[in-house]
Amino acid sequence: MIEYIVALSTLGSEEEAVRLAKTLVERRLVACVNVLPDVRSFYRWDGRLVDDQEVLLIMKTRGERWEALSAAIEELHPYDVPELISLPLHGGATSYLSWIDASLG
Repeated sequence: MIEYIVALSTLGSEEEAVRLAKTLVERRLVACVNVLPDVRSFYRWDGRLVDDQEVLLIMKTRGERWEALSAAIEELHPYDVPELISLPLHGGATSYLSWIDASLG
């Protein structure tokens, strides 16, 4: 299992993104969430090309929290098909990785 990951998700509004970010940190599923507004997304949905403004969440956590994080996104995310992907971290400042560990409890 990958020790640390960065997970990504998008939401339709900053209000939804902030609410979800706070909940995930409160539940200790992620140590930190960056909320990046004004992301422009292009994708196909219901057979048409969509051009949407979204808000990107960048979440830092441990690989062992992936299943619980995935379940929480499925439970809390307002989209029918929420984006949730993870990228492995192959390094990082020791002090930051230790902070992730401490934040997750």
